[in-house]
Amino acid sequence: MSTYNPITPEIVAKLAQIVGPSNVILDEEKLEAYSHDETPKDQFSAMPEVVVTPTSTQQVAEILKLANAHLIPVTPRGAGSGLSGGAIPLHGGILMTFEKMNKVLDVDLQNMMIEVQAGIVTNEINAVVADDGLFFAGYPMSLESCQIGGNIAENAGGGKAIKYGVTDRYITGMEVVTPAGDIIRIGGKIVKDVSGYDLKRLYIGSEGTLGIVTSATIKLTPLPKAKTDLLVLFPDVQSAIEIVPMIVSKLGIVPTSVEFMDRLAVETSCKYLNEHLDYESCGSMLLIEVDGTTQDQVDGEAEMIGDLCMEHKAIEVYVADNYTTQERVWAVRRNIAEAFKVYSPHQSLEDIVVPIAQIPALTEEIARLAAEFNLSMPSYGHAGDGNLHTTLIKPPEMPLDQWYTVEDKVLRRLYAAVMALGGKLSGEHGIGIKRKAYYQDIADPHELDLMRTLKKALDPNNILNPGKIFDLV
Repeated sequence: MSTYNPITPEIVAKLAQIVGPSNVILDEEKLEAYSHDETPKDQFSAMPEVVVTPTSTQQVAEILKLANAHLIPVTPRGAGSGLSGGAIPLHGGILMTFEKMNKVLDVDLQNMMIEVQAGIVTNEINAVVADDGLFFAGYPMSLESCQIGGNIAENAGGGKAIKYGVTDRYITGMEVVTPAGDIIRIGGKIVKDVSGYDLKRLYIGSEGTLGIVTSATIKLTPLPKAKTDLLVLFPDVQSAIEIVPMIVSKLGIVPTSVEFMDRLAVETSCKYLNEHLDYESCGSMLLIEVDGTTQDQVDGEAEMIGDLCMEHKAIEVYVADNYTTQERVWAVRRNIAEAFKVYSPHQSLEDIVVPIAQIPALTEEIARLAAEFNLSMPSYGHAGDGNLHTTLIKPPEMPLDQWYTVEDKVLRRLYAAVMALGGKLSGEHGIGIKRKAYYQDIADPHELDLMRTLKKALDPNNILNPGKIFDLV
């Protein structure tokens, strides 16, 4: 366990010299907003001693030099939209936020690359290049609020991962500040590079524990000219999941998205939105999106997928081929978590991932756990890549102390089932502090030892986002 020094007036004065007095926050009321993320606040929160908002990489480097010299912990933070507690300042110290490092540094249309600072909101990248027929295809579901630095820290994915992959596929270069305050450039405007270790992938998904990414070079993708969505009703989970690999293997079509929703998730979201879908006749739904270069091509592929579904137990196939109807069906998917918060503000949104073929077995175990502990446990997520957001919902009448006990028991059982099915605890949200204790109990100890070795080598004083993913021993 590392021992850290407190923030003194002298340290505050030095921080003000680096970033300017207006970029140093000490007011307790303002600090509180940086004490939590989207995980339940009553479970996961910690106050920073000071918040700094740097405006340049050089300022980030000077802050880290100061913190490293005085053994002060530093927690990097994006938009605070994380779901693992990864940006919570467990040990107080300095919280570094990047809201003022939000510039587009370079747009290179010839190479189809864009360079941006870490604090830019992800969807602003798409707004900049949309008129040029390009977009950033990493596509986390929270792209309208999250920042690219947070996406990189968590290797964020989303609904389009089955076709376009996740963040790491598109990061070709980055500027990183080490815990010692050194500035390093990795990669560049290149799509191939085997010149030594692939350091980019070391930092991508490291949850801000190894270095701070201050800017990134991103590979852009041509915008699809057309898309169509299918909402497919199935009698049960098994029937829905069986169709997913068939779409690729039998038809040779790679959908943009294949989203799964069980009946409970759909029903709750529909009531929340006052939307009317025919959920009463089904046990699960798939939301399948196809995109391409022409509407005829897309419509043809959508028809083939719809026919295949009907041949394999689908109850009905609804086509959403215009913006209005597409928004209707996607709104149901996007608002599931918010809908359950209305029912109960206390929930545990999970991020489990298993091989696609194991989803039915996993949902059976989820149903058993829900029945045994008398909980609502809706499941929804990315069927195309085996990533489910199963959510434990606290019954409104259950006292909080009892809920924490039940939550722990269910999570341990759920994670054990996931691992037994060849899965992992997190597909896109990260470990952070929310899953740290479970991860340390379940993960391969040799894998953990290797990660600890890397952490100690790159951050020997353990100042950068300490207490996340695992504990140093």
